[in-house]
Amino acid sequence: MLDERKLAVLRAIVEDYVATHEPVGSKALVERHALGVSPATIRNDMAVLEEEGFIAQPHTSAGRIPTDKGYRLFVDRLSQVKPLSPAERRAIERFLEGAVDLDDVMGRSVRLLAQLTRQVALVQYPSLTSSAVRHVELVTLSEHRLLLVLIADTGRIEQRVVEVPASLDDATLGRLRMDLNEAVGGRAFTSVAERIAELPDRFDEVSRPTVSVVLASLLESVVERHEERVVLGGTANLARYVDGFGTLQPVLEALEEQMVLLRLLGETRADITVTIGHENPVAGMSGTSVVSAGYGPHQDMVARLGVVGPTHMDYPSTMASVRAVARYLGQLLRTE
Repeated sequence: MLDERKLAVLRAIVEDYVATHEPVGSKALVERHALGVSPATIRNDMAVLEEEGFIAQPHTSAGRIPTDKGYRLFVDRLSQVKPLSPAERRAIERFLEGAVDLDDVMGRSVRLLAQLTRQVALVQYPSLTSSAVRHVELVTLSEHRLLLVLIADTGRIEQRVVEVPASLDDATLGRLRMDLNEAVGGRAFTSVAERIAELPDRFDEVSRPTVSVVLASLLESVVERHEERVVLGGTANLARYVDGFGTLQPVLEALEEQMVLLRLLGETRADITVTIGHENPVAGMSGTSVVSAGYGPHQDMVARLGVVGPTHMDYPSTMASVRAVARYLGQLLRTE
């Protein structure tokens, strides 16, 4: 374990390297930070930090840079996440409140997060499997076509055109709509299958085939993996850090795959998660760090959002921005 002085030296090296992107020497630490010790002591502390693998010498100069292990210790020892200013919080709230629907909310969130952090932003759509049904609507389009609209409590809307064997008269369609909403309204998506299992038996033999087709389509909407949809923004920000990545190609290729984006965001938890360098589970992303957090109405986490950037990102500010956008997005979903 490192003593407080060596932790202070490591913290100063991380902060200076994030600010300058240049290796940090003992002379710079003495000039920029009030560490209260002599240059010789700082050099000794840097030697210990290097021996323990927290910093490294990229070339023959006297400067050192943090390693993944050093960034990890820095993040783990953060006493608190840097708070956003009142003006920043108001700007986030106003920007997100202007959204007109869920797609607009997702688009605004990813743009906002990319602007705040100057990194690549990722926002996962609310997972239907973590949501509840608000309403089911059925609309006749033609003799053999119905429109099925499924609305989640998070504002998520799924629509399907259903090919049916025969049309339903207005009375039967209204009854099916009412029975469906009584059965699944306010219920978790995971319970829909058992809630509608007996509904076809309530209808006569003529209507039953059409009812069964509609219910089958509803079940398909529920069980499909809609959580595998991630909105991406701010990819151009990668160009600002090209030296930090070495090569952008594997990073760009990884960001093109939805399943990769989901792996980067990780499991849906409320706490902020920071994955640094080689901790990333995705090939080609060892030069990046991911800061992510869950969001959702009340205390229910229905999806995650986060940012991808170089390992030498400003962790305190990035974590604050991710946490703030996640919190406001959750508040917005409560009012949907």
